[in-house]
Amino acid sequence: MTTAARPTFDPARGKGSQAPTRIYSSRDLASHTKLKFRQSGQTTQDELNRVDLKAQLKKAEQDHYEKVNKVAKLGAGLSNSFKDDNDDEQEKEAASAVGEASTETPLERKRRLLQEAERLDKDDSDDSDASKDSDDSDSDDSDSDDEDDTAELLRELEKIKRERAEEKDRQERIQREEEEKAREAQVAAGNPLLEMPEGSASSSGPKDFSVKRRWDEDVIFKNQARGMDDKPKKRFINDTLRSDFHRKFMNKYVQ
Repeated sequence: MTTAARPTFDPARGKGSQAPTRIYSSRDLASHTKLKFRQSGQTTQDELNRVDLKAQLKKAEQDHYEKVNKVAKLGAGLSNSFKDDNDDEQEKEAASAVGEASTETPLERKRRLLQEAERLDKDDSDDSDASKDSDDSDSDDSDSDDEDDTAELLRELEKIKRERAEEKDRQERIQREEEEKAREAQVAAGNPLLEMPEGSASSSGPKDFSVKRRWDEDVIFKNQARGMDDKPKKRFINDTLRSDFHRKFMNKYVQ
């Protein structure tokens, strides 16, 4: 069926001015249109208001201190069976210190730790003084041994230097004797007329007195291929007016 008699208004109008469609893709639809709130059992605000956090903290601290005291008492009971009376007294002091640590304030605990650190530093200083005295006596012995070793090493070094100097003198003497023998043999059997002067470029290498000639010096015709390689090579120029073909065409047909 022909469309020649149909009006052209509707086809020319296109789809933009027609009624909009009501079909949408699922990806174009709005999502998450509602806010999500905490449900019961998810630590809502009412549940947090009913919880006594301070009481829980105090209970956790009390459980911790009870556990520390229990461990200290158990350790003290086990150590009493393996130690003497003096050890028993020390364990009691340690247990009492642990018990006090469980109830002492942070300031008191800090003071106690500082006192223990000072006592340990004092013990370490006494030990270091005793060890220093023993080290002084040992250092005297080691100094004498070091001096003996140093003297021995110096003697060995002098011996090595003397041997190297003697070996160098012997090598130089042998080289001079060989050079003297070679010069005497050259003077006795050599031809002074063929000797090249000293300092020339060819004096070190073999002497060649032949005349160097080319193989084509005696030919009649020379340089017959001159100009054969002068032919310009083909090249590419990305310009129709400056290309070689255009220049050749203009020279041949226009000029």
